[in-house]
Amino acid sequence: MKGVARRLSGMDRFLTLWIFLAMVAGIALGRFWPEAVEFLSSFQYGSTNLLIAVGLIMMMVPPLAKVRFSRIFLLLKDARLSALSLTLNWLIGPILMFLLALSFFHDQPGFYEGLILIGVARCIAMVLVWNELADGDRELAAGLVALNSLFQILFYSGLVYVFLTVVPDMIGLDASEYRVSFWDVAESVLIYLGIPFAIALVLRLTLISRMGEGWYVDRFQPAINPVTPIALLLTIVVMFASQGAAIITLPERALLIAMPLLAYFGIMFISAMWISKRLRLSYEQSAAVAFTAAGNNFELAIAVSAGLWGVASEQAFTGVIGPLVEVPALILLVRVALRLRKQFSPNSPDDSLAKRAA
Repeated sequence: MKGVARRLSGMDRFLTLWIFLAMVAGIALGRFWPEAVEFLSSFQYGSTNLLIAVGLIMMMVPPLAKVRFSRIFLLLKDARLSALSLTLNWLIGPILMFLLALSFFHDQPGFYEGLILIGVARCIAMVLVWNELADGDRELAAGLVALNSLFQILFYSGLVYVFLTVVPDMIGLDASEYRVSFWDVAESVLIYLGIPFAIALVLRLTLISRMGEGWYVDRFQPAINPVTPIALLLTIVVMFASQGAAIITLPERALLIAMPLLAYFGIMFISAMWISKRLRLSYEQSAAVAFTAAGNNFELAIAVSAGLWGVASEQAFTGVIGPLVEVPALILLVRVALRLRKQFSPNSPDDSLAKRAA
């Protein structure tokens, strides 16, 4: 596990620690420096803190700037791979998280809703890191990320509405506790996914046309990579500083929130690897599919929950716990993937997505 961790950047390797320290720093700032809290409050506009809103938007720009939507067309040439990924990500994943959320928090709507927002948000950033560490198919992973990004833009609001309003009604939960407006979700998605997507698209098209794709991939993308974790950490500090009195009562729930998340990571990963093996996919393909299915876009979940219920909400707190748990869990799954490698057929020279689609 240490060998895998050493291949991560310093920021990614210790992200769990940095998030914990950001939470502590925010609470300390809120309790011992009231002038700072007053300053942060000056950025309040209605129910939204503009500093937090900017942080939430900026953390989404770098992963979206990496998305190469042209890879979708390559992926669609292999109906088996695209169908498997879409089924895992947009059917099995959300249903599994719904069942876990219902099992652990059927009587606590805030944490239930926070887990649903995570379960529907498919990973578009760190999945490329985990896939790389596990020696998965790079081109396939890039194609799956692009496909998930497109589906996230189109269907995230609808799926959140289904699992937060329609399904609770169907199974007899108190609708007044779980009901959320479709348009409220859509508005948050438009702000926290639509705006960064537009920024990323303008950056990508403008810079590639002027500087070339090589410069964009080799120089620009690595330069903006740290923006996501830095924006996430600063946002957490501001969240916990401005609402420390309310949030400080929640940490005893952190371990309980971590349990369904760990179960989700493990079940999705093992299921994806098993199904891929049954379909006779190569190890490289299976790893790309599995890590895409197991990862989640916690930044989007945090942004939407903050937009819908506020930064001091149980839903936003659940989102913050996500990346706190994800990094060590996915590093462990990278190790599991590498140990499972010998059970798969060797990758043939023509197995990569790029070569098969050429």
